Formats: sequence, structure tokens, C-alpha cells
Amino acid sequence: MATVLPFSGSNTDKQVLSRYLDIPQPDRTVQVEYVWIDGTGVGIRSKCKTMDFEPQSPKDCPVWNFDGSSTGQSEGSNSDMYLHPVALFPDPFRMGNNKLCLCDVYKYNDLPAETNHRHTCLAAMEMVKSSRPWFGIEQEYILLDSDGHPYGWPKNGFPGPQGPYYCGVGANKVYGRDIVEAHYRACLYAGIKIAGCNAEVMPGQWEYQVGPCEGMEMGDHLWIARYIMDRVAEDFGVIVTLDPKPITGNWNGSGAHCNYSTIAMREKDGLRHIEEAIPKLEKRHKTHIKGYDPTDGADNARRLTGLHETAHIDAFSAGVANRGASIRIPRQVAADNQGYLEDRRPSSNCDPYRVTELLVRTTILDETD
Repeated sequence: MATVLPFSGSNTDKQVLSRYLDIPQPDRTVQVEYVWIDGTGVGIRSKCKTMDFEPQSPKDCPVWNFDGSSTGQSEGSNSDMYLHPVALFPDPFRMGNNKLCLCDVYKYNDLPAETNHRHTCLAAMEMVKSSRPWFGIEQEYILLDSDGHPYGWPKNGFPGPQGPYYCGVGANKVYGRDIVEAHYRACLYAGIKIAGCNAEVMPGQWEYQVGPCEGMEMGDHLWIARYIMDRVAEDFGVIVTLDPKPITGNWNGSGAHCNYSTIAMREKDGLRHIEEAIPKLEKRHKTHIKGYDPTDGADNARRLTGLHETAHIDAFSAGVANRGASIRIPRQVAADNQGYLEDRRPSSNCDPYRVTELLVRTTILDETD
């Protein structure tokens, strides 16, 4: 008896699709994929619009709308939500002059949707732009089969314990490299500031790094990198989860460690400014924890246990080269006396707009609770 596989995009013949994608696109027609964050604060939605010119900036793209009752962002009796274009990228899937258009979501009364944290982040970044804040986020994620089982894991049992998988090489150590390579190349085409990638500690777990990005770029580039990852995985029939701890037990969770610096930290004697920022971060630890995942800390509590290269969620700590600390100062930074700090608290499903906004409000604007 034949095995019936769960339906997924990978069950279709991509060679058939390529036949249609090879059809010449008419002149003066451009497909613009509008991308936005849905009501979960984690999920990404998109839909396409044909335009009769190639937009050069998000300002060239018209405000559009969508049914918010189907994305957890409005009621059916008042469902229209507005998409305000904010960032434009080359489309690595359709290529040519086609674009990906990242959008902010606004309600019927022109107020930002509850999951639209970009507008307050933008206000903060405008206030601190003279400090030139740089960010780099290390996005960890886990690949799952279409049945929700970790990709590459035996269906009845577990792989060997953690140890050989981190930055591993070989069919018995890494699972899903094709997906990782496809995502990397697609991000480069789209102009994403992707800095690298590696296999992570748990088998089937990977990481890519985006940055350094200045100010608002961090959130914009990471959200589009996430969109591209979901699209690539869709083609392979694999699921990407940003759940910070989908597998219980003696397995690493997934974070989105945020590397952060100001111009003062990067210049000579910058370590002093890094050390001055750490007590400020400690005073607002609970506020940061609340903002570092979409469930106000509940998701992160499953990851930040004090084990598996994490600090405990209720305890703030900092140290040089300490991956069990809330804030790590890289050893090279300490040696050079300048550089950046790594905030290891954000969860893999964080909103980068919230993370970066909190960092500048706490360390530059000296906000307190």
C-alpha cells in the first residue's frame, strides 16, 4: 500500500512551474508582493499587486488594504485594514523588476494595529540617530517536517545527544542544509544585510545573522529575511518554527541574540560606554523581558531556564565571553577595549522593532520604568 504524504508545496513539480515563470513578463508590468505582520505578532502574510511601473522606493507604492478579520487584526463587521509601504526589496522569487514591499498595518481610524511596533521604534530611532546605533541579530530557528516532527530526527525516538551538531558537517550531523543555502542566496539577491549562517546546537536547528544594520534597517531587514525563509521552506515542504523551545528536555532552545553598539562604544575606549550601559539594562530587566517575545515573557520563560547557554529569566547577569549571562561582552571586545555588547535575552520569535527600540530607549535615552 502506497504511503500518502501530507500535502505541501514540495509535492508539486517545480519544473512545471519554471515553464510558466519563463514566460516573458510584459514591459511596464511589475509584481509587488506586499508583506506584513499579522495579529500574532509572529506570523507573516503577503499578497501581490500588479503595477505599471517599477517602484524605486516604498513611497512609490500605494497604500493598500486587506481583511483584518482573517489575520486576527479586526472584527468581520469592520474588517478593512490599511497597508502602508515602508521598505522595498528586489524579489528573489519572481526576480526581474519585481519587488517585495514591507508594510506597516493601520486600523480603520488610522491608528497603528496592536502588532505594529515599527511606528514607535521609528520615533525612538529618530531621537537617537546622532548616536548611530548599530544592531546585528542572530536568528535561530528549527526546521520541522510537514507533520511537525523535527526535520531529520528519527520518527520513533531521538537523535544522539547534543555535541556534534553545532557548526557540524556531514549527513549524520546536519539536516536541511539545502534550505539554508537557498535562503542565504535569496537574501543576498534581495539586498538583505545577511552576514552569515551556521548549524546550531540542536539537530535540525540553524541560525542566520542579519547586520550590522543602523537604526530602523534592523527590523526591516530581519522581517523580510524571515519572510524569505518561510517562502524557501515552503518550496521544500518544510516548516520553520520560531518557537523558542519547541522540544522539551535536554535540548537547546532558540533565541535571537542582539548585538548592539553606539558610535561611542565602537570608538577608542568604547568599553567604558558598554560597561555604563549594563547597569541601565539591569534596572529595566523586567521591561526588556516583557518586550522580548510576543507573549510578554511567557514564551521566553520556557527557554531562559539558566540551562542550555541561557541566563535564568528572573536573574540579570553580565560577563566577558559568558554565554550563560544575560549580556555577554565578547572576549575580543574586552581585548580591544571597544566594540559591542550581545543581549542574549530576546527569544527567536521576538519582534526586532521592540528589541531595538528598548535597547536605545534604555541605554541612550535613559528611560526608566
